[in-house]
Amino acid sequence: MSQTAAPTPPSPPHHVRSTTVAHVGWLAFDRPPVNAFNWDMVRQVAAALDDFAADPEVAVIVLASANPRYFSAGADLETFRDIDPAGMTEWCDLVHGLVRRFRASSKPLLAAIDGVAVGGGLEMTLHCDVRFAATTARLGQPEVNINFIPPVGATQALVRLIGRPRALRYLYDGGLVGAADALAWGLVDEVVEPERLAAVVQAYGEELAAKPPEALAAIRRTITEGGGRTFDDGLALEAATAVELAGTANFHEGVDAFLAKRPPVWRRGA
Repeated sequence: MSQTAAPTPPSPPHHVRSTTVAHVGWLAFDRPPVNAFNWDMVRQVAAALDDFAADPEVAVIVLASANPRYFSAGADLETFRDIDPAGMTEWCDLVHGLVRRFRASSKPLLAAIDGVAVGGGLEMTLHCDVRFAATTARLGQPEVNINFIPPVGATQALVRLIGRPRALRYLYDGGLVGAADALAWGLVDEVVEPERLAAVVQAYGEELAAKPPEALAAIRRTITEGGGRTFDDGLALEAATAVELAGTANFHEGVDAFLAKRPPVWRRGA
């Protein structure tokens, strides 16, 4: 007697849009109307990061939004409606895994922030190397207003990025700050007109993509990891990294090209 196969459950909607332009990989949040994160969306961001990390054609990764009005509305609070401590443990494990992916990336990470940027999506940009914001962007961490904290590594990143007093006040207030204030605080690194945001970020990404990949990875690793070590341990990491680079073909190509007064020809994946 034949048995009918169980129907395959439908795949979850895709909430991340990935494109690559001139070795710059764009990871755009795409969950209308406001890019509120649920379980599937966080997992899809992690998967997209893994894909870009493994793609030899991608040298630089950009976090962005497919919706110019909303970069991120944070977590979809329907996700938290009936969550218990065990569920929150699972959520924190998931988003902290994403944080560790950001921090461990061997490729530069940029952020292109436009519109309203609050909560988890904004927290992800704190783990990027350079954050660009449109002049119209508004940034904030409103978690205090639901008796919560920002759990995507923000409590740890903010104190290192903008200092303890500013981080405390920012999280205590739970409000929105404009792009100009965010620039003054160090929350973002450059502010541009919204119509120029994508082009400016793409141009900078292409500048980085033209540089030797091992040096970019080494700079990122020594700064990211070394900043959490004692000074002497950081020096040990720096020395080990310098020794490692000295054994690469691209190091010798860089020295030879400089001495010969010619442009270097970098090996990708060398």
